[in-house]
Amino acid sequence: MYNNVCKFLAESFSTDFASWLLGTPLTLTKLEPSELSIEPIRADSVTFLKSLEVILHLEFQTTTDKNMALRMADYWLRLYHKFPELKIH
Repeated sequence: MYNNVCKFLAESFSTDFASWLLGTPLTLTKLEPSELSIEPIRADSVTFLKSLEVILHLEFQTTTDKNMALRMADYWLRLYHKFPELKIH
């Protein structure tokens, strides 16, 4: 339930999340699909928000995951390959 609430808040209040995390207000839209090519990575809850300049990657994790750093790096690389002109946070 925690993941669903966090995902709902991030998607409903994306400008507020961008202001809070990036220090600047941006108008963001949800990036669809949220699965990136290659083999899908299964996560508790992942949201990608996109503006003309930036992709904001939000992930909410309810338990400790020893592979989290590797998974985040994998997401970053997949996003970079798909959107090389955008900054990724």
